[in-house]
Amino acid sequence: MKGAEVKSLGLSRAALVALALIVACMSGCESSAPSRAAVETPQPVPQIVRQSDGLRVLDLAGGQVPGMTVAAVREVELPGILETTGQVAFDDRRVSTIVSRVAGRIEATRVSQWDNVRSGQPIVELYSPDFMTAEAEYRQAQTTAKLSPPAQAGEGGGLAAAMVSAARRKLELLGMSDGDIAAIKSPSPTIWVRAPIGGTVIDNKAVRGAAVNPGDVLYTLGTLEDVWIVADIYEDELARVHEGQELGAVTTAYPDEVFGGFISRISPNIDPNTHTLQIRCEVRNPGERLKPQMLARVRIVTRPGAAIVVPQEAIVFDTNDYYAFVEIGGGHFERRKVAIGAWKEAGYARVLAGLKAGERVVAAESIQVNALWHEANGEGS
Repeated sequence: MKGAEVKSLGLSRAALVALALIVACMSGCESSAPSRAAVETPQPVPQIVRQSDGLRVLDLAGGQVPGMTVAAVREVELPGILETTGQVAFDDRRVSTIVSRVAGRIEATRVSQWDNVRSGQPIVELYSPDFMTAEAEYRQAQTTAKLSPPAQAGEGGGLAAAMVSAARRKLELLGMSDGDIAAIKSPSPTIWVRAPIGGTVIDNKAVRGAAVNPGDVLYTLGTLEDVWIVADIYEDELARVHEGQELGAVTTAYPDEVFGGFISRISPNIDPNTHTLQIRCEVRNPGERLKPQMLARVRIVTRPGAAIVVPQEAIVFDTNDYYAFVEIGGGHFERRKVAIGAWKEAGYARVLAGLKAGERVVAAESIQVNALWHEANGEGS
Protein backbone atom coordinates (compact mmCIF):
# COMPACT_ATOMS: atom_id res chain seq x y z
CA MET A 1 0.00 0.00 0.00
CA LYS A 2 2.77 2.38 0.84
CA GLY A 3 4.45 1.76 -2.52
CA ALA A 4 1.20 2.52 -4.36
CA GLU A 5 0.74 5.71 -2.37
CA VAL A 6 4.29 6.82 -3.19
CA LYS A 7 3.76 6.13 -6.90
CA SER A 8 0.50 8.05 -6.85
CA LEU A 9 2.20 10.94 -5.11
CA GLY A 10 5.01 10.96 -7.69
CA LEU A 11 2.54 11.30 -10.54
CA SER A 12 0.85 14.17 -8.77
CA ARG A 13 4.13 15.98 -8.37
CA ALA A 14 4.95 15.51 -12.08
CA ALA A 15 1.58 16.92 -13.00
CA LEU A 16 2.15 19.89 -10.73
CA VAL A 17 5.55 20.56 -12.27
CA ALA A 18 4.07 20.46 -15.81
CA LEU A 19 1.28 22.77 -14.75
CA ALA A 20 3.80 25.20 -13.26
CA LEU A 21 5.77 25.26 -16.51
CA ILE A 22 2.66 25.99 -18.54
CA VAL A 23 1.72 28.88 -16.24
CA ALA A 24 5.27 30.25 -16.46
CA CYS A 25 5.22 30.19 -20.28
CA MET A 26 1.89 31.93 -20.43
CA SER A 27 3.14 34.55 -18.04
CA GLY A 28 6.29 35.10 -20.13
CA CYS A 29 4.29 35.45 -23.33
CA GLU A 30 2.03 38.03 -21.78
CA SER A 31 4.95 40.00 -20.47
CA SER A 32 6.70 40.03 -23.90
CA ALA A 33 3.61 40.98 -25.95
CA PRO A 34 3.80 44.73 -25.24
CA SER A 35 7.49 44.75 -26.24
CA ARG A 36 6.79 43.17 -29.67
CA ALA A 37 3.89 45.52 -30.26
CA ALA A 38 6.15 48.43 -29.53
CA VAL A 39 8.68 47.22 -32.13
CA GLU A 40 6.04 46.74 -34.81
CA THR A 41 4.37 50.13 -34.27
CA PRO A 42 4.53 51.91 -37.66
CA GLN A 43 6.35 55.17 -38.04
CA PRO A 44 4.10 58.21 -38.39
CA VAL A 45 3.34 59.21 -41.98
CA PRO A 46 5.30 62.32 -43.07
CA GLN A 47 3.16 65.41 -43.39
CA ILE A 48 2.61 67.81 -46.27
CA VAL A 49 3.40 71.35 -45.15
CA ARG A 50 2.16 74.43 -46.99
CA GLN A 51 4.68 77.27 -47.10
CA SER A 52 3.78 80.94 -46.82
CA ASP A 53 4.10 81.30 -50.59
CA GLY A 54 1.67 78.41 -51.14
CA LEU A 55 4.35 75.84 -51.99
CA ARG A 56 3.51 72.34 -50.72
CA VAL A 57 6.54 70.45 -49.34
CA LEU A 58 7.16 67.12 -47.62
CA ASP A 59 8.31 67.24 -43.99
CA LEU A 60 11.00 64.57 -43.46
CA ALA A 61 12.57 65.94 -40.29
CA GLY A 62 13.80 63.31 -37.84
CA GLY A 63 15.30 60.75 -40.21
CA GLN A 64 12.04 59.09 -41.23
CA VAL A 65 13.64 57.43 -44.29
CA PRO A 66 16.56 55.18 -43.29
CA GLY A 67 19.42 55.28 -45.77
CA MET A 68 18.27 58.52 -47.45
CA THR A 69 21.10 60.71 -48.70
CA VAL A 70 21.21 64.19 -50.21
CA ALA A 71 23.47 65.19 -53.12
CA ALA A 72 24.35 68.51 -54.71
CA VAL A 73 23.28 69.54 -58.21
CA ARG A 74 26.50 70.11 -60.18
CA GLU A 75 27.43 72.16 -63.22
CA VAL A 76 30.03 70.47 -65.42
CA GLU A 77 31.89 71.74 -68.47
CA LEU A 78 30.91 70.49 -71.90
CA PRO A 79 33.60 69.72 -74.50
CA GLY A 80 34.34 71.96 -77.49
CA ILE A 81 32.75 69.39 -79.81
CA LEU A 82 28.95 69.31 -79.99
CA GLU A 83 27.71 65.93 -81.17
CA THR A 84 24.17 65.09 -82.22
CA THR A 85 22.32 62.78 -84.60
CA GLY A 86 20.10 63.57 -87.54
CA GLN A 87 18.51 62.25 -90.68
CA VAL A 88 19.38 62.88 -94.31
CA ALA A 89 16.67 64.57 -96.38
CA PHE A 90 16.26 66.12 -99.82
CA ASP A 91 16.99 69.82 -100.15
CA ASP A 92 13.43 70.93 -100.92
CA ARG A 93 14.78 73.63 -103.23
CA ARG A 94 16.06 70.79 -105.42
CA VAL A 95 12.77 68.89 -105.57
CA SER A 96 10.14 69.41 -108.27
CA THR A 97 6.76 67.85 -108.99
CA ILE A 98 5.17 67.29 -112.38
CA VAL A 99 1.41 67.83 -112.33
CA SER A 100 -1.26 67.48 -114.96
CA ARG A 101 -2.65 70.82 -116.12
CA VAL A 102 -5.51 69.34 -118.09
CA ALA A 103 -8.26 66.75 -117.83
CA GLY A 104 -7.38 63.73 -119.96
CA ARG A 105 -5.47 60.48 -119.76
CA ILE A 106 -1.92 59.15 -119.79
CA GLU A 107 -1.00 57.77 -123.19
CA ALA A 108 2.59 56.64 -122.50
CA THR A 109 5.43 56.90 -119.99
CA ARG A 110 9.17 56.74 -120.49
CA VAL A 111 10.53 56.67 -116.93
CA SER A 112 9.77 54.88 -113.71
CA GLN A 113 10.66 55.21 -110.04
CA TRP A 114 14.36 55.72 -109.21
CA ASP A 115 15.23 56.45 -112.85
CA ASN A 116 17.57 59.36 -113.50
CA VAL A 117 16.35 62.03 -115.89
CA ARG A 118 17.84 65.15 -117.43
CA SER A 119 16.21 68.57 -117.58
CA GLY A 120 13.89 68.86 -120.61
CA GLN A 121 13.64 65.10 -121.18
CA PRO A 122 10.16 63.89 -122.34
CA ILE A 123 8.83 61.58 -119.64
CA VAL A 124 5.03 61.25 -119.98
CA GLU A 125 2.61 61.70 -122.89
CA LEU A 126 -0.80 63.19 -122.08
CA TYR A 127 -3.94 63.15 -124.21
CA SER A 128 -6.48 65.96 -123.87
CA PRO A 129 -8.78 67.84 -126.28
CA ASP A 130 -7.59 70.99 -124.50
CA PHE A 131 -4.24 70.67 -126.29
CA MET A 132 -5.87 70.42 -129.71
CA THR A 133 -8.11 73.42 -129.03
CA ALA A 134 -5.25 75.59 -127.79
CA GLU A 135 -3.00 74.64 -130.71
CA ALA A 136 -5.76 75.35 -133.21
CA GLU A 137 -6.28 78.80 -131.69
CA TYR A 138 -2.56 79.48 -131.90
CA ARG A 139 -2.33 78.40 -135.54
CA GLN A 140 -5.39 80.53 -136.39
CA ALA A 141 -3.90 83.57 -134.68
CA GLN A 142 -0.67 83.11 -136.64
CA THR A 143 -2.58 82.85 -139.89
CA THR A 144 -4.59 85.98 -139.11
CA ALA A 145 -1.43 87.92 -138.29
CA LYS A 146 0.17 86.87 -141.61
CA LEU A 147 -2.88 87.89 -143.61
CA SER A 148 -3.10 91.34 -142.02
CA PRO A 149 -2.13 93.94 -144.74
CA PRO A 150 1.10 95.83 -144.02
CA ALA A 151 -0.78 99.10 -144.46
CA GLN A 152 -2.91 98.18 -141.47
CA ALA A 153 0.05 97.52 -139.20
CA GLY A 154 -1.39 100.07 -136.79
CA GLU A 155 -4.51 99.12 -134.86
CA GLY A 156 -5.31 95.97 -136.84
CA GLY A 157 -1.73 94.67 -136.79
CA GLY A 158 -1.47 95.26 -133.07
CA LEU A 159 -4.65 93.28 -132.41
CA ALA A 160 -3.41 90.34 -134.47
CA ALA A 161 -0.09 90.29 -132.62
CA ALA A 162 -1.94 90.37 -129.30
CA MET A 163 -4.02 87.37 -130.38
CA VAL A 164 -0.86 85.41 -131.25
CA SER A 165 0.71 86.34 -127.92
CA ALA A 166 -2.39 85.31 -125.96
CA ALA A 167 -2.68 81.99 -127.81
CA ARG A 168 0.99 81.28 -127.21
CA ARG A 169 0.64 82.10 -123.52
CA LYS A 170 -2.22 79.60 -123.27
CA LEU A 171 0.02 76.84 -124.65
CA GLU A 172 2.73 77.73 -122.13
CA LEU A 173 0.23 77.49 -119.28
CA LEU A 174 -0.70 74.00 -120.51
CA GLY A 175 2.94 72.98 -120.05
CA MET A 176 4.37 73.25 -123.54
CA SER A 177 7.97 74.40 -123.94
CA ASP A 178 9.22 76.92 -126.50
CA GLY A 179 10.55 74.09 -128.64
CA ASP A 180 7.21 72.25 -128.51
CA ILE A 181 5.34 75.39 -129.57
CA ALA A 182 7.75 76.08 -132.42
CA ALA A 183 7.29 72.51 -133.66
CA ILE A 184 3.48 72.76 -134.00
CA LYS A 185 2.46 72.05 -137.62
CA SER A 186 -1.11 71.01 -137.01
CA PRO A 187 -3.32 70.68 -133.93
CA SER A 188 -2.77 67.46 -131.94
CA PRO A 189 -4.56 66.15 -128.82
CA THR A 190 -1.35 64.82 -127.25
CA ILE A 191 1.87 66.37 -125.93
CA TRP A 192 4.93 65.07 -124.15
CA VAL A 193 5.46 66.56 -120.69
CA ARG A 194 9.14 67.23 -119.98
CA ALA A 195 11.21 67.05 -116.80
CA PRO A 196 11.59 70.54 -115.30
CA ILE A 197 14.91 69.60 -113.60
CA GLY A 198 17.51 66.90 -113.84
CA GLY A 199 17.50 64.38 -111.02
CA THR A 200 15.99 61.12 -109.77
CA VAL A 201 12.36 60.03 -109.90
CA ILE A 202 11.57 59.69 -106.19
CA ASP A 203 7.82 59.20 -106.59
CA ASN A 204 5.90 57.88 -109.60
CA LYS A 205 2.11 58.02 -109.80
CA ALA A 206 1.82 57.95 -113.60
CA VAL A 207 0.15 54.79 -114.93
CA ARG A 208 -0.46 54.29 -118.62
CA GLY A 209 -4.15 54.62 -119.49
CA ALA A 210 -5.08 56.30 -116.21
CA ALA A 211 -7.38 59.32 -116.25
CA VAL A 212 -5.97 62.57 -114.89
CA ASN A 213 -7.41 65.86 -113.71
CA PRO A 214 -5.87 69.31 -113.36
CA GLY A 215 -3.59 69.33 -110.32
CA ASP A 216 -2.92 65.57 -110.20
CA VAL A 217 0.72 64.84 -109.30
CA LEU A 218 2.36 62.53 -111.84
CA TYR A 219 6.01 62.51 -110.79
CA THR A 220 8.26 63.92 -108.08
CA LEU A 221 11.89 64.55 -109.03
CA GLY A 222 14.80 65.31 -106.74
CA THR A 223 18.52 65.78 -106.91
CA LEU A 224 21.09 64.64 -104.34
CA GLU A 225 24.05 66.81 -105.28
CA ASP A 226 23.62 68.55 -101.91
CA VAL A 227 21.39 67.25 -99.13
CA TRP A 228 20.06 68.36 -95.78
CA ILE A 229 20.68 66.69 -92.45
CA VAL A 230 18.07 67.69 -89.90
CA ALA A 231 19.41 67.16 -86.36
CA ASP A 232 18.26 67.89 -82.80
CA ILE A 233 20.11 69.91 -80.17
CA TYR A 234 19.16 70.64 -76.59
CA GLU A 235 17.81 74.00 -75.55
CA ASP A 236 20.86 74.83 -73.42
CA GLU A 237 23.13 74.20 -76.44
CA LEU A 238 21.46 76.86 -78.57
CA ALA A 239 23.97 79.56 -77.61
CA ARG A 240 26.79 77.36 -78.91
CA VAL A 241 25.60 77.17 -82.52
CA HIS A 242 24.94 79.71 -85.25
CA GLU A 243 24.10 79.79 -88.94
CA GLY A 244 27.12 79.27 -91.17
CA GLN A 245 28.95 77.13 -88.58
CA GLU A 246 30.94 74.33 -90.22
CA LEU A 247 30.36 70.68 -89.35
CA GLY A 248 31.18 67.13 -90.34
CA ALA A 249 28.73 64.25 -90.77
CA VAL A 250 29.43 60.51 -90.57
CA THR A 251 27.04 57.69 -91.48
CA THR A 252 27.04 53.98 -90.70
CA ALA A 253 27.16 53.28 -94.45
CA TYR A 254 30.43 55.22 -94.80
CA PRO A 255 31.96 55.23 -91.29
CA ASP A 256 35.42 56.24 -92.49
CA GLU A 257 34.30 59.25 -94.52
CA VAL A 258 33.38 62.69 -93.21
CA PHE A 259 30.90 64.71 -95.30
CA GLY A 260 31.47 68.43 -94.87
CA GLY A 261 28.76 71.03 -94.54
CA PHE A 262 27.45 73.94 -92.49
CA ILE A 263 24.42 74.97 -90.44
CA SER A 264 22.02 76.75 -92.80
CA ARG A 265 19.00 77.28 -90.54
CA ILE A 266 18.05 77.00 -86.85
CA SER A 267 14.44 76.23 -86.01
CA PRO A 268 12.54 78.98 -84.15
CA ASN A 269 10.46 76.36 -82.30
CA ILE A 270 11.43 74.37 -79.19
CA ASP A 271 9.74 71.10 -78.32
CA PRO A 272 8.31 71.67 -74.81
CA ASN A 273 8.42 67.94 -74.00
CA THR A 274 12.06 67.25 -74.86
CA HIS A 275 13.45 70.81 -74.69
CA THR A 276 15.12 70.31 -78.06
CA LEU A 277 15.09 72.21 -81.32
CA GLN A 278 16.18 71.31 -84.83
CA ILE A 279 19.05 72.57 -86.93
CA ARG A 280 19.21 72.18 -90.70
CA CYS A 281 22.63 71.33 -92.08
CA GLU A 282 23.53 71.66 -95.76
CA VAL A 283 25.94 68.86 -96.59
CA ARG A 284 27.91 68.23 -99.76
CA ASN A 285 27.20 64.83 -101.29
CA PRO A 286 29.84 63.83 -103.84
CA GLY A 287 28.77 60.79 -105.79
CA GLU A 288 25.26 61.13 -104.32
CA ARG A 289 26.09 58.48 -101.73
CA LEU A 290 24.03 60.02 -98.95
CA LYS A 291 20.41 58.90 -99.33
CA PRO A 292 17.23 60.31 -97.78
CA GLN A 293 16.28 58.78 -94.39
CA MET A 294 19.90 57.74 -93.66
CA LEU A 295 20.95 58.36 -90.05
CA ALA A 296 24.02 60.52 -89.54
CA ARG A 297 26.15 61.61 -86.61
CA VAL A 298 26.92 65.33 -86.76
CA ARG A 299 29.98 66.87 -85.09
CA ILE A 300 30.09 70.64 -84.70
CA VAL A 301 33.24 72.39 -83.50
CA THR A 302 32.11 75.05 -81.04
CA ARG A 303 33.12 76.79 -77.85
CA PRO A 304 32.78 74.87 -74.57
CA GLY A 305 29.53 75.10 -72.64
CA ALA A 306 28.09 73.82 -69.36
CA ALA A 307 25.55 71.20 -68.32
CA ILE A 308 23.61 70.54 -65.10
CA VAL A 309 23.94 66.96 -63.79
CA VAL A 310 22.64 64.98 -60.80
CA PRO A 311 23.04 61.34 -59.71
CA GLN A 312 20.70 59.12 -61.69
CA GLU A 313 19.15 57.77 -58.48
CA ALA A 314 17.90 61.29 -57.67
CA ILE A 315 15.51 61.19 -60.65
CA VAL A 316 12.11 59.53 -60.16
CA PHE A 317 9.84 58.63 -63.07
CA ASP A 318 6.19 59.00 -62.12
CA THR A 319 3.12 59.23 -64.39
CA ASN A 320 4.96 60.10 -67.62
CA ASP A 321 7.19 62.76 -66.02
CA TYR A 322 10.49 62.98 -64.13
CA TYR A 323 10.76 64.46 -60.63
CA ALA A 324 13.41 65.29 -58.04
CA PHE A 325 13.00 66.14 -54.36
CA VAL A 326 14.79 69.41 -53.61
CA GLU A 327 15.89 70.23 -50.07
CA ILE A 328 14.68 73.68 -49.02
CA GLY A 329 15.77 73.57 -45.35
CA GLY A 330 14.29 72.50 -42.02
CA GLY A 331 13.82 68.91 -43.17
CA HIS A 332 11.42 70.05 -45.89
CA PHE A 333 11.64 68.79 -49.50
CA GLU A 334 9.95 70.19 -52.60
CA ARG A 335 8.81 67.73 -55.27
CA ARG A 336 9.87 69.38 -58.52
CA LYS A 337 9.26 68.36 -62.13
CA VAL A 338 12.44 68.17 -64.23
CA ALA A 339 13.38 67.57 -67.87
CA ILE A 340 16.37 65.35 -68.58
CA GLY A 341 18.52 64.63 -71.62
CA ALA A 342 21.10 62.13 -72.78
CA TRP A 343 24.37 62.02 -70.87
CA LYS A 344 27.40 59.77 -71.39
CA GLU A 345 28.86 59.77 -67.86
CA ALA A 346 27.68 56.62 -66.08
CA GLY A 347 25.66 57.14 -62.91
CA TYR A 348 24.60 60.70 -63.74
CA ALA A 349 21.68 62.30 -65.57
CA ARG A 350 21.69 65.60 -67.45
CA VAL A 351 19.00 68.03 -66.33
CA LEU A 352 17.69 70.41 -68.99
CA ALA A 353 15.14 72.24 -66.85
CA GLY A 354 13.87 72.29 -63.26
CA LEU A 355 17.10 72.40 -61.23
CA LYS A 356 19.95 74.86 -60.67
CA ALA A 357 23.58 74.28 -59.78
CA GLY A 358 24.15 74.28 -56.03
CA GLU A 359 20.71 72.99 -55.05
CA ARG A 360 20.54 69.77 -53.04
CA VAL A 361 18.32 66.84 -53.93
CA VAL A 362 17.43 63.47 -52.43
CA ALA A 363 19.70 60.83 -53.97
CA ALA A 364 19.51 57.40 -52.29
CA GLU A 365 15.94 56.28 -51.42
CA SER A 366 14.31 58.87 -53.69
CA ILE A 367 11.77 56.24 -54.79
CA GLN A 368 10.80 55.67 -51.13
CA VAL A 369 10.47 59.43 -50.60
CA ASN A 370 8.22 59.64 -53.66
CA ALA A 371 6.03 56.88 -52.21
CA LEU A 372 5.78 58.82 -48.93
CA TRP A 373 4.76 61.90 -50.90
CA HIS A 374 1.83 60.02 -52.40
CA GLU A 375 0.94 58.54 -49.01
CA ALA A 376 0.96 61.94 -47.34
CA ASN A 377 -1.36 63.19 -50.08
CA GLY A 378 -3.70 60.28 -49.52
CA GLU A 379 -2.86 58.73 -52.88
CA GLY A 380 -1.64 55.31 -53.97
CA SER A 381 2.11 55.22 -54.57
